[in-house]
Amino acid sequence: MEDLVIIKYNAGNIQSVLYALERIGVNALVTDDYEKIQSAKKVIFPGVGEASSAMRYLKEHKLDTLIKDLKQPVFGICLGMQLMCAYSEENDTTCLGIFDEHVKKFIPSAGADFKVPQIGWNNIFNLKSELYKDVPENSFCYFVHGYYAALGEHTIGTADYIQPYSASLHKGNFYGAQFHPEKSAKAGEQILKNFLSL
Repeated sequence: MEDLVIIKYNAGNIQSVLYALERIGVNALVTDDYEKIQSAKKVIFPGVGEASSAMRYLKEHKLDTLIKDLKQPVFGICLGMQLMCAYSEENDTTCLGIFDEHVKKFIPSAGADFKVPQIGWNNIFNLKSELYKDVPENSFCYFVHGYYAALGEHTIGTADYIQPYSASLHKGNFYGAQFHPEKSAKAGEQILKNFLSL
């Protein structure tokens, strides 16, 4: 049984996650093997890219049903978290439906100086969950996204860009971060350590 598996699919930002884990002394297996994912102690579901093609790949490889049925702690990062939501406006995509929240496109208000996608550092606040143990309120994390998960009952961390939205979600054994903990310096390192000790 593997301690930690990273799901390999066509939208994973896997290398930077592996480097971040190496920095905290953790090895992970990168795989799309059904049984290895199912039997791992913990699973990371990373992602960069576009929702509909990522969901198509997951369905073709039956990873969509596998992910929903996992019982161990699962951590979705960036697109990974969005795919765990119910629906994404990005190419009208039905997602995994683990979280009820909907993913919407950032629309800057007229005259506002917001660029889409949001790229760069932003603070996270209203942190609630063991995922944020020893992570200070208003810690800065690194974001790259043009779509966001709306605030909802599963929100455990908030960020604000154009409007407040879910920086992080949690339901049962599933956790998600819109930002990239693997690129978020000390705060991100602590969040990864917290996930690994859940």
